[in-house]
Amino acid sequence: MNDMSIAHQIKRLRTKKGFSQEQLSEESSISIRTIQRVESGESVPRGHTLQKLTQVLGILPADLIETDQNENKGYLTLLNISALTTLFHPLLGIALPLAMWVLKKDSYKRVDANGKKILNFQITWALVIYTFLFVASHGTLLPLHFNFISSLPIMFNDFTLYTIVLLLIYFYHLSVTVWNINRSTKSLKNRYIPAIPFFKLKK
Repeated sequence: MNDMSIAHQIKRLRTKKGFSQEQLSEESSISIRTIQRVESGESVPRGHTLQKLTQVLGILPADLIETDQNENKGYLTLLNISALTTLFHPLLGIALPLAMWVLKKDSYKRVDANGKKILNFQITWALVIYTFLFVASHGTLLPLHFNFISSLPIMFNDFTLYTIVLLLIYFYHLSVTVWNINRSTKSLKNRYIPAIPFFKLKK
């Protein structure tokens, strides 16, 4: 169960009801400090607190937990998997995660944070690839249409130092992405390095 996802869901449901934190505190008989800690992710509502909060918000405790365990976890895994589309085109590897992030970033807290990490990594990586291809072609062209999968036969037929470096770059990207996909299935935070912070993470 991811604490920040539950926190975000409670805040979203409270806002949807039109309650301030003070009103939710009053209606649920839970202290304002506890509600603040729950919504910031510092504390996980359990037992009596969870029951009272969900009762006022109009949902069952099981609904909150189920949403967190299934939908959020599954979407995070798909979000990480979307980074693999870069094997077909570096810009697709940015566009698909971007679309998935925009679609759900306001629904689940972890999607917002993890999506930004993925996008920062994907954009950084695309810049590395296009810079490398530009240098490898001696500055004669910028192959924006480059497709790694379809280029593999050509690279193996023309095996040079540039080919080896390009394969290593892609192997690193693949390793980092698969590692993060595995982490997402275990509800662990993703770690994409290196990444220029184009999208700032909330502290």
